[in-house]
Amino acid sequence: MYKATNLGASACAWLRQLVYLGLTCALGPAAFAAGTPAGTVIENTATVSFDAGGTLLTLDSNTTTLTVDERIDVTITVQSPQVLVSASDTNRALLFTVTNIGNGSETFQLSIDSAIVGDDFDPVPSIPAIYFDTDSSGDFNVGDIAYTPGTNDPLLAPDETVDILLVNDIPGTAVNGQIGRSELTATSLTGTGAPGTEFSGQGDGGVDAVIGTSGGAVADMGEYLVSDVSVNVVKSQLIADPFGGSEPVPGATITYTITVEVTSAGTAAGSIVSDPIPDFTTFVPASITLNAAAISDATDADAGEFDTSGVPTVVVRLGDLTQAGGVQTVVFQVLID
Repeated sequence: MYKATNLGASACAWLRQLVYLGLTCALGPAAFAAGTPAGTVIENTATVSFDAGGTLLTLDSNTTTLTVDERIDVTITVQSPQVLVSASDTNRALLFTVTNIGNGSETFQLSIDSAIVGDDFDPVPSIPAIYFDTDSSGDFNVGDIAYTPGTNDPLLAPDETVDILLVNDIPGTAVNGQIGRSELTATSLTGTGAPGTEFSGQGDGGVDAVIGTSGGAVADMGEYLVSDVSVNVVKSQLIADPFGGSEPVPGATITYTITVEVTSAGTAAGSIVSDPIPDFTTFVPASITLNAAAISDATDADAGEFDTSGVPTVVVRLGDLTQAGGVQTVVFQVLID
């Protein structure tokens, strides 16, 4: 929302409507998700040129001034794929990213809900249950800092993110194939409400704050899947540049290695590795191997192929895996464009 002076009521309403709808106008270059920073002053003066008896004159209008208010908006994105767990597991984490997509700095309070209607079991939040992913590992570790409401609520600048872990225990009554969900909510401490709701003087620098499309609060959930088999998947990369070094420059080769290992009793039936080729790279033909044995790029009788029917993807079928089968290793290469 904008605060305007020297503008009529209809003009102010028009400007407010543009911001509430999240539209952009040709007032300047394209902005990031947060838009023009709160407190920015936009001024404009018109000039009229005319001929008065053979003399060219110019006349300036009054200057219109408006100050950009703070827009409160937030998103949450679950980063964890479906997490495989066993009954009675403890401290199993789901990873989320909270992003301030408003145009001012904002503090958010976090909360967890693991009693989601419609799933098969309720995960049990650990105490505490919300952590900052302090070491950026994507999983819960001893060094991760616990979140305490009112004490270390994350203060995020425009477009800034923070990675959050929800940590739950899995009840001993959960059975194979069941799904349990856990939800993270981030709520603006300035306030919430319908889009367009104003908080006078509560924005950065004392400007008004206006609730954006998120309503000032947003939630997302992740899933646990109870499985009678545990599978460990690790991907690594090795870079070889054209000059004999290991710098990721155009023309360098990236060798990707994916290892898959069953680490418990049970069978991981019909296991398949699917790995899309990254943007800005090109697949190296005939580079796929499974346990050091070559796999052709074509769809044929061997265990895999380079599938170009959609997004170019390396596909390798591992079949039914058990702990006795040991580590399965898939390797392929790409070139940096």
